[in-house]
Amino acid sequence: MKVSGSVHSFTIPFRIPAGEGHFIERSVRAFLVAGRETCLIDAGVAGSAGSLLALAGNAGGDPGGISTLVLTHSHPDHMGGGLAIQRATGCIVAAHPAEVGWIEDPEQQARERPVPGFSTLVEGPVRVDRLLGDGDRIGIGGGRHLAVIHTPGHSPGSISLFLGEEGVLFTGDAIPVKGGFPVYDDPLASLESIRKLGDLKGVRALLSSWDTLKTGEGIRQALAEGEEVIRGLHAVVVRAAEKETDPVNLTRIVIGALGLPLSALPLIARTVNGHLRVPERGGR
Repeated sequence: MKVSGSVHSFTIPFRIPAGEGHFIERSVRAFLVAGRETCLIDAGVAGSAGSLLALAGNAGGDPGGISTLVLTHSHPDHMGGGLAIQRATGCIVAAHPAEVGWIEDPEQQARERPVPGFSTLVEGPVRVDRLLGDGDRIGIGGGRHLAVIHTPGHSPGSISLFLGEEGVLFTGDAIPVKGGFPVYDDPLASLESIRKLGDLKGVRALLSSWDTLKTGEGIRQALAEGEEVIRGLHAVVVRAAEKETDPVNLTRIVIGALGLPLSALPLIARTVNGHLRVPERGGR
């Protein structure tokens, strides 16, 4: 889907095992910013490379001409297809320093964040060639650039990107989606990142990896709902923790309250633990 003059959005479906013969159907979005220096934002899951490269060609560029792959963070549905894209194009891979460990060593990530079906989602380790920090710029030719915004919370090194010339903001997984999976490590950092994104001037289109394109009033609503998800879940965790102290049982209670499948436990456990670390002052 073409979003603006040079921005294209691609939806990548995938499945997470949820018990024998059952799966959670999921999807994630990757984005192509076409230019003299073409940039791909995120790489989807294992097996995504062929489709992404073909779509890049259909978007009017040379599939092999992708010069930079920016990974908004290290999770499987964002870096899983990166190895094949790096090999096919010889592109530079860029990410925040806090994400490099899990990108270059997915086995470490699998141990520390055991997502169901992890091995089917990630092709292998991806070499990171460029480290990105808050305020850095990624040139795409013609005087245009992507501005890097450090937006931690979902993960320590999550980044967003702003194409100011076209008013397009790419937020990765920084903004939780109402009715979706509330996955983040640090709720207070997530709230601060959402506010930081809300302070940006000139945003005309918001592109999240989890959600549909937002424009106009939809941008403000998406940001407000992201905050609402975090604050609402904090209240759920605090109430549940008054009666249950075992971390696994507590997470089961929270999952039940959210109406999510039990197979989400490994992911939601990190979210619940993040809320338990919030000091009471921060919780208010």
